[in-house]
Amino acid sequence: MEILILAVVIALVAVGAISGLVVSSRKKKQLPPSAPSSTPTITAPPAEPQVGEDAAPTVEEPRRTIEEVDLPDATGATAPVVVEEPLAPEIEIPEPTAGRLVRLRARLARSQNSLGKGLLTLLSREHLDEETWEEIEDTLLTADVGVAPTQELVERLRERVKVLGTRTPDDLRGLLREELLHLLGTDFDRAVKTESGLDTPGVVMVVGVNGTGKTTTTGKLARVLVADGRSVVLGAADTFRAAAADQLQTWGERVGARTVRGPEGGDPASVAFDAVKEGIAEGADVVLIDTAGRLHTKTGLMDELGKVKRVVEKHGPLDEILLVLDATTGQNGLVQARVFAEVVDITGIVLTKLDGTAKGGIVVAVQRELGVPVKLVGLGEGPDDLAPFEPEAFVDALIGE
Repeated sequence: MEILILAVVIALVAVGAISGLVVSSRKKKQLPPSAPSSTPTITAPPAEPQVGEDAAPTVEEPRRTIEEVDLPDATGATAPVVVEEPLAPEIEIPEPTAGRLVRLRARLARSQNSLGKGLLTLLSREHLDEETWEEIEDTLLTADVGVAPTQELVERLRERVKVLGTRTPDDLRGLLREELLHLLGTDFDRAVKTESGLDTPGVVMVVGVNGTGKTTTTGKLARVLVADGRSVVLGAADTFRAAAADQLQTWGERVGARTVRGPEGGDPASVAFDAVKEGIAEGADVVLIDTAGRLHTKTGLMDELGKVKRVVEKHGPLDEILLVLDATTGQNGLVQARVFAEVVDITGIVLTKLDGTAKGGIVVAVQRELGVPVKLVGLGEGPDDLAPFEPEAFVDALIGE
């Protein structure tokens, strides 16, 4: 009996041992492989963001342009964004130039009344003694007419008043109108020459000192030509003044005229040459060249202006050289005119700011000084305030007819 009980105990122990081995084996199969090193791995907490120089550089995702971004449409689907091209500036249609000075006559008359009305008042006195004639002479000199033209006009008025005898207001106005027209000269050819005798565009060069409104005048002249049905190329040869080329290009874009320009501080003669070359290639009617507003006292710069003229003439003769003068400078403008006339052959004059404090007699004085006509006058800041000079309309504005 004891032997039987011992055998059962041994059997139970053997079965338990075998079961433990099986379970142990299964657990070992489910465990992941152990690390090769017995040293535990410690994971550091995420670093706090730093400020200033110690901050770690952030890694940016590559940026996409707006053309690459797909936005959802009304149905939720994505569609590519269409980016529209910027619109070209709208082309303006300038006012016609025919009769423009007449339309601006009121503006001219407001600033020039003192000359015409002053003369009429003096001539209307019952007795024209020597003192009165001296006052008439002073009025003309104050209006910047100049010494020689003033003496000439006074002598002619003396003779005609003596012959006229009785002097009604209408008689005096007619008399003064005739004499002022004689002084201005009605036989000048005041048309701006823009047609070449060759199969090339007409070439107009615009010169003048700083501050006369030269670049603005060039832009306004482009509008005058476009208004008359001409196609224009602009040459920005004023490479010394900052933003001069930008200013001229803006004027050109308004009327659809192309602007040829070079680097700031570049060679003006090269820009002028390229502008004429471009005008020939495009078949343009006119090339307008804006030159640097160089000071008339700087001989080297004046010599360079002569160089621009010579380089341009390699394409053909210049058809027009316009000198821009600020009418408010009076007799100082005549000094400028003399210096420019020595360097280039001035063919016409543009008087700007004639609606301001300018005195109308400067028209007479500068024509006498250079022997060339005033062809254009600026009567305001508006884009279409540059008008062809018409002696009759000018005199009528002076005397209030």
